[in-house]
Amino acid sequence: MVSSSHEALHRVFQKDPALLTRALQRVLNIPFPEPRDFAVLNADLTEIEPVERRVDTLMRVETDEGAYLLVIEAQGKVDDAKRGSWAYYLSYLYAKYRCEPVLIVITQSRATARWAARPIRLGLPGWHSLTVRPLVLGPENVPVITDEREAERDVPLAVLSAMTHGRGKRAAAILEPLATALRTMDAESAAVFVAFVDSCLIDDQAKEIWRDLMAAIHYFFRHPVAEQVREEGREEGREEGRVEDRAAMTLRILEWRGILVPEVVRERVQACADLDQLELWAQRAVHATRAEDLFDG
Repeated sequence: MVSSSHEALHRVFQKDPALLTRALQRVLNIPFPEPRDFAVLNADLTEIEPVERRVDTLMRVETDEGAYLLVIEAQGKVDDAKRGSWAYYLSYLYAKYRCEPVLIVITQSRATARWAARPIRLGLPGWHSLTVRPLVLGPENVPVITDEREAERDVPLAVLSAMTHGRGKRAAAILEPLATALRTMDAESAAVFVAFVDSCLIDDQAKEIWRDLMAAIHYFFRHPVAEQVREEGREEGREEGRVEDRAAMTLRILEWRGILVPEVVRERVQACADLDQLELWAQRAVHATRAEDLFDG
């Protein structure tokens, strides 16, 4: 299970390497050549003893225009020591592999993104021996994907959108279309992406919404994050506790989506003692246009 946003922000590209080139092309408008093949490489750049140097994710991509090394760094905050490390990474990798290294920094922080995008210039003023220009993906340039069809066209990019904006209030608007789009994927891939998003949502309300949405999707219940949700339910100790929790979740999804819940609907949901029926209503709540839609079908 992914335990931190730092880990998720770079590992998402290991799960879907082509997402990285699409992000470079569509978000940063970099004319990166179309890849033929990807290979995830050893990220340890340590030389013998003195200093440990380890990039977050390192991939080799083969294109018709040659091979590139994609160096992916997830950056949580400003860290001036990193700027020296990044220059070392690129020099070392070029010397070792003899192909062009490309540094991509991904962050959830606007301030960190602005800092990371500054060129690193080493040498004399006006005559730099080495210049490093990181490519930065962050909240200011990664799109907020709130349209269901757009999310379905490129689910990994929608996942990246939710992860990148996971610190802010805008994250909540991405979650519902993403939850729907994840249904179009195979269960194993979807479960991995679910965990990545879960680890990147900092806002408590957004995380609660995400878990409510995921609880209505069957494949999610095979994932460790869902196991945690279920364990929280088991602590209630009784079937009655689980029923009450699922009823509350169904109503919460409707209310979060801005759907008016009449008292007659609220009373019917709260009075239901059938856990399977409540699960079905929770699934319908994700797509309902009015509260009464829970009972249709």
